[in-house]
Amino acid sequence: MQKIIHVDMDCFYAAVEMRDNPSLKNVPIAVGSKGARGVLSTSNYIARQFGVRSAMPNAKALKLCPELVIVNGRMNVYRETSIQIREIFKRYTDLVEPLSLDEAYLDVSDSFHFYGSATLIAQQIRQDIYTELNLTASAGIAPNKFLAKIASDENKPNGQCVITPNNVNEFIKKMPLSKIPGVGKVTYEKLKAHGLVCGLDVINYDKASLINQFGKLGISLWDKCQGIDNRAVITSRIPKSVGVERTFSQNTNSFEELSRYMYEKLIPELKNRAEHHLKTRNISKLGVKVKFNDFHQTTKEFKQDYFDDTLFEKLLQEALSRGEGKSVRLLGVHIGLAEQANEQQQYEFEW
Repeated sequence: MQKIIHVDMDCFYAAVEMRDNPSLKNVPIAVGSKGARGVLSTSNYIARQFGVRSAMPNAKALKLCPELVIVNGRMNVYRETSIQIREIFKRYTDLVEPLSLDEAYLDVSDSFHFYGSATLIAQQIRQDIYTELNLTASAGIAPNKFLAKIASDENKPNGQCVITPNNVNEFIKKMPLSKIPGVGKVTYEKLKAHGLVCGLDVINYDKASLINQFGKLGISLWDKCQGIDNRAVITSRIPKSVGVERTFSQNTNSFEELSRYMYEKLIPELKNRAEHHLKTRNISKLGVKVKFNDFHQTTKEFKQDYFDDTLFEKLLQEALSRGEGKSVRLLGVHIGLAEQANEQQQYEFEW
């Protein structure tokens, strides 16, 4: 039987800002880009009491909470702190699967620490994080990844929840389907329309009907509500692409302006980010992403095994033509990464 821990930092970016600036500790804060067109990355728990959430536009957040303090994000600090957190994880197991800077799965099935007690290991990891980094984390402990992730949200902030093999069924029966990763608001409303609200509803539902009505989602729901999740903890992920994108402070429909920004800002940064990957991987395609003023977005890609700035420009033209004159609020460029680079092919960038 697997012993999986899902560790999730509590409002990570905001917590780092409060740690480094104690004057922010007892006020509602959010991390994101400042300005009327900015979007929040996260908020602390005080701000969340006002309804402030991640991915919310600044203007809406300030209407909900006029006293909200918006802090510019410091990704270099968050990355450095994340590395320190992962070093703590490594003390207890080598089987660590980072999902983002602030969360990870740990397989402690064969760990000898605390006589193999996943519960005690999770407690100690959380204590180490607090003692050494002055940050809090929550944890879920369960026989598989799916249940561990849901459990980590049960006693937030600064808590943990244990689902033992003996109480898996009872936990699932009471589990709201809205907590299952991938079940968003729209999907949940569809499930509710069929009388499916919690795990017990799925357990009692006819499997064939569930699959017929919801397809792959139906299969996934059935397995999860049976406590089935055979995914292993993956210790390394191979990126399939590298990209850079920016939201403009003011919309524009000027091709010349967008093209110049792409050449001067986005492509050089993309090359910089890609350099490490291209030591062992080949380029498989080039792409341009455009988001219009009505928030509709489009992506144009072309198979290509080397950087070609003029091709980016052509892709930009084609992407803009789909907008039929609409102004642009976001522009991005990216490359696809092939499985493995040819030994003979090397990349030297001209800046």
